[in-house]
Amino acid sequence: MKYDIILAPEAVQDLKLLDANQRAKIKDLIEVHLRHEPTKTSKSRIKRLRGLRHPQYKLRIDDFRIFYDIEENRVEILSIILKSKAAEWLKKAGESV
Repeated sequence: MKYDIILAPEAVQDLKLLDANQRAKIKDLIEVHLRHEPTKTSKSRIKRLRGLRHPQYKLRIDDFRIFYDIEENRVEILSIILKSKAAEWLKKAGESV
């Protein structure tokens, strides 16, 4: 099944702050990993976030973390941030179960 990928306004802003090479790599890998199997967890790339209702998943791309939710046949990317700021962002934006 093919999923639609939707960027939240915050994620669009996050992408704009990156240089062109980083932006291109992140867009390509989002397409590879989230277009067809966004729930396929792995040891190194995709993790289901425990204890959170929102965001549901995290995708790792180098030093960046992409947080996203899945609803029916769409993936909504909520944020694209550096690993060093991920815990802080989750404290503010994460919703517990």
